[in-house]
Amino acid sequence: MFETFCQRLHSSKPFVTVEITPPHGASMDGVLEAIKASGLQEKVTGFSVTDNPLARLKMSSILSAIRVQQRFGKPVIATMSMRDRNKLSLQSSLLGANDFDIRLILALTGDPAKFSDQPEVKGVLERDSTLLLSIIYRLNNGFDYSGQPLDPAPRPIYPFAVSNAYAKDMKHLQKRMVKKLDYGARAIITQPVFDLDNARELLEIFEEAKGLSVRETAKEAELILGQFPVVRARTATFIDDKVPGITVPKAIIDEMNLAAMDGAEKEREVGFTLSKRIFDEILALHPKVHLMTHNRFELCANLMKNIV
Repeated sequence: MFETFCQRLHSSKPFVTVEITPPHGASMDGVLEAIKASGLQEKVTGFSVTDNPLARLKMSSILSAIRVQQRFGKPVIATMSMRDRNKLSLQSSLLGANDFDIRLILALTGDPAKFSDQPEVKGVLERDSTLLLSIIYRLNNGFDYSGQPLDPAPRPIYPFAVSNAYAKDMKHLQKRMVKKLDYGARAIITQPVFDLDNARELLEIFEEAKGLSVRETAKEAELILGQFPVVRARTATFIDDKVPGITVPKAIIDEMNLAAMDGAEKEREVGFTLSKRIFDEILALHPKVHLMTHNRFELCANLMKNIV
């Protein structure tokens, strides 16, 4: 399953993953039924599962990933945040996930604990996400982080990393890409991209980053362009103002605000048309896309309607 997933990632065919946010509750059943009702599991290459985004309490990303993968038989990228775990916990979680065949891991530093909805939460943060990438590198060679051999050794783990989509100094962003490739990332998923110029620039600096990396695996690394379909003006404003690392162009916010003045139906119509255009254009430019929609699976299915 994972070999096929990686082959698709390296091919010229459309590669689309969809992000799932686990519930603030003790069952994934509602999320799984919503995915099934949309038929999305028949369209996507795989799924990803978030890990307490914005430091707000959700069900375990790894346990949720197990449910999704077992239910739909599609590879699932499990997010692991450095904010909530030390070296011991990270290794323990990776080994347990491996036994359940959760082997696609997205390494995140994690949103700051100050955003949490839980009182007096403190981040662990022994280091940034490169620590998790270096742990995965050691596990893939049959050793724990201290150098002790593992018996049995885990099956291969495929590490993913993230990148902002825009920075005032794009060379600084490129340096961060190089660092993650040096630590063994097989693919980098960007924050949402909203225009083709931004997408082209990201692809250009990523190709340069691959050449600058000291790691042999960087030569085959891929960039996956994030997409966040915006169908409500309020959502566009919120993610631009409140979500770290995401910038929504003012032109899109203005167009959505004008549409909202003509009612909710017009707002949704304009938002979907905008989102579909951006999705189609970016997929045509670079057929590797990661959709983030806050569990709006029907919206994802509609965006992907014409994709075989």
